[in-house]
Amino acid sequence: MGRYFHSDIDIKSPWHQVLAAFWQRYPNPYSAHVLTEDVLYREITPNNLLLSRRLLTKTNRLPGWAERVFPAHMARAVYVLEDSIVDPHTHTLTIKTWNLNHNTLMTVVERCVFEEDQSRPLWTKVRREAWISSAVYGLARPIQEFGLARFKSNQAKAMKGLEFALSKIQAEVPAHLHGDQSESSEKHKTLQPQATPTSTQKPKQYV
Repeated sequence: MGRYFHSDIDIKSPWHQVLAAFWQRYPNPYSAHVLTEDVLYREITPNNLLLSRRLLTKTNRLPGWAERVFPAHMARAVYVLEDSIVDPHTHTLTIKTWNLNHNTLMTVVERCVFEEDQSRPLWTKVRREAWISSAVYGLARPIQEFGLARFKSNQAKAMKGLEFALSKIQAEVPAHLHGDQSESSEKHKTLQPQATPTSTQKPKQYV
């Protein structure tokens, strides 16, 4: 059946600043588990939507009981695909992420929407949802419970990392100079030495 998570958060920063911080949030003091990020594809559509696909590499430390059950040689790196759509007309950033490996052990699909608060333009609303499932017979429930707890912990770190990037942006650039920064100039960031697979084909799926 899987586990479901959702949260609604208000950020006291305008949407365009939050958008810029999203692209610049790695590295930060709270993201030691994120090893690399790569831009695989980016396109501006005729109606000015920015479509992006990125590959993130993250660590995958198992709990003690799982290390006794699963093979010691199991890869500890998790490859996460991230699709995003920036809509400058509605002031929304919609993101979907899911893991590419270890799918039998656990699959985590996350959908997150950053949206300008129409009643408070200097605020941004964040709605996050996640679906966590496991196909391991007899252990699915504890694995899903572990996955949910790990997801909550990582999301708390992610918000701290976003706030860290926001504070840097707000300290470096006067507020009146912040345009709609919807595209990052980076193609690859190595946050710690780690090889990642790459692809240049046009994505078949977007959120």
